[in-house]
Amino acid sequence: MKFTNLLKSAAMAGLVGAMSLTAASDPADAKTRWKMHAAFASTVAVIGPPSRRVAAAVDAMSDGDFAIKVEEPGALVGGYAYFDPVSQGAFEAAWGTSGANQGKNSVYAFFSTWPFGPAAPEFVAWFKYGGGVQLAEEVYGRDNIKFVLCGMIPPETSGWFREPINSLDQLKGLKMRFFGVGAKVMQKFGVSTQQLAAADIYPALERGTIDATEFSMPAIDRTLGLNQIAKNNYFPGWHQQSTSNELLVNMDAWNDLTDAQRAMLNTSCDAQIAEMIAEGEASQFQAMKDNVAAGVTNHRWPKEILDQFEAAWEEVLAEELASNPDSKKVWESISTFRDNFKIWKDMGYL
Repeated sequence: MKFTNLLKSAAMAGLVGAMSLTAASDPADAKTRWKMHAAFASTVAVIGPPSRRVAAAVDAMSDGDFAIKVEEPGALVGGYAYFDPVSQGAFEAAWGTSGANQGKNSVYAFFSTWPFGPAAPEFVAWFKYGGGVQLAEEVYGRDNIKFVLCGMIPPETSGWFREPINSLDQLKGLKMRFFGVGAKVMQKFGVSTQQLAAADIYPALERGTIDATEFSMPAIDRTLGLNQIAKNNYFPGWHQQSTSNELLVNMDAWNDLTDAQRAMLNTSCDAQIAEMIAEGEASQFQAMKDNVAAGVTNHRWPKEILDQFEAAWEEVLAEELASNPDSKKVWESISTFRDNFKIWKDMGYL
């Protein structure tokens, strides 16, 4: 009996060992599963779908071995509250825009956009061939984050107001949602600014917590319903002539990827740059027509007002460069590239 029991025990141990070996070598265990926070809801035009397209492309290229679950704003954290969780590894990645992180370091605003900046192709050119990506990687790297350029949109509008603005004196005392370093320009004219995430803008405007707002392009702003409350839409978007988007990845998670998986993310993000510029340009005119049909008046700032905005921007820029060495370093790179690009821009374009 004892010998029989010994055989049974040995057989059982062998079975357990075989099962453990099978589990350890199961291909499913080698699959990469990530969670990605999206700063914008999937229903928001132009900027909502790209994070989902990245995930879908990676899944297809890896034949399901690299799967990214994209979470709507609020599921993991609030829309713009993704910097610390990515840095700490609470989730592997987030898709958003660098200006959302300027509370951590004001230089992040420059990786996103700045007043009287370049059109989208020139901005992408600086990122890709003027050192912009490397500078962003350097700053984000300090906080255990890998930066990947992952989108770009054309100009925005410069704001939605309840009443027409005939003089910048009317801005004094207004409470306005405003993004990026351009908010400091508006503050020069007495505007009280705050950077609200997309989902928070309409309720704030409806309740009167804010008096005016800017967010993005007409097609995107219609998604948020801004045209329903403020009927005066001002152009051009002097504060955001183009805006970049980012994929931020926890550095440890990035280092755990294979070269092939990193290539999948980079390739998918490059595709979003082209797609977003094209869709951004193609979808605005119909949105503007629809706005007019719904009672919105499209205004263009006169030159004298744009000149005042630009003069205030020069003051803000000087203050920023004097106070933040990171911003000074990035601005020197931007300025050198744009000075050189101007030779081509002035001669090559009509």
